[in-house]
Amino acid sequence: MLLDSDAESDVAYELCQVVGRAILPYRSSGDLGTAFFFQGGDDPVGESLLTAADLVGGSGGELGLRASVTEPAGVAPAVIFEAEIVPGWARFAGDGVAVLPTAGLHRYAGDGGWRWRVQPVPAGIAAGPEVVARLAADASSAFVLAHGVREDGSRPLEVAIERVVRDGDAVLITTELPPGYVGAPVFIVQAGPTGEVSPYCLGLVLPGVGEHPVATFDRIRAVLPATPGDI
Repeated sequence: MLLDSDAESDVAYELCQVVGRAILPYRSSGDLGTAFFFQGGDDPVGESLLTAADLVGGSGGELGLRASVTEPAGVAPAVIFEAEIVPGWARFAGDGVAVLPTAGLHRYAGDGGWRWRVQPVPAGIAAGPEVVARLAADASSAFVLAHGVREDGSRPLEVAIERVVRDGDAVLITTELPPGYVGAPVFIVQAGPTGEVSPYCLGLVLPGVGEHPVATFDRIRAVLPATPGDI
């Protein structure tokens, strides 16, 4: 669905309110990207951190923390080094996705005397095959929530309003995104069977030149473990 500019601004604002605290900056081996929390079900063990597979697997990976995603204030570190988190990332290179069960993240926080205060992307808005199938060669509005990279090196939370199309089996963002956006979640809106308009998390941004493939949630769900960890 292609929205007018006012409606796009409204959707971008609402997404920041609903899932803004799911999004975190990620760095590994000099590559800058974004990761996000996904809640696969009502049980806490269904929670995972997701990003692009190309970002993980090197040395020195680190996850940045904003003050708004932890509590109490002033206790959590500014950065978590992934070497301190067990279990670590699982890479699914064929699908372009990396999955980190969040059990280790919660244990790390508890050991440090703080806790997470995040808004995971809920399973209920993860795009199923029918949502992906409704995409077409005609452009739809797409919303990418990511931690960009400013000239001073800061990593603010941003929303890029872009266009997404389906080309055969491929789903593509039709422009090249700024540094820091690989791994970020991509959202769209579509009309449901009864005509109501709903937001969907389409998937996550993969690396690209000139345009970016999207690893859609029908692919992501296929690699999510049934029980990614125990808290």
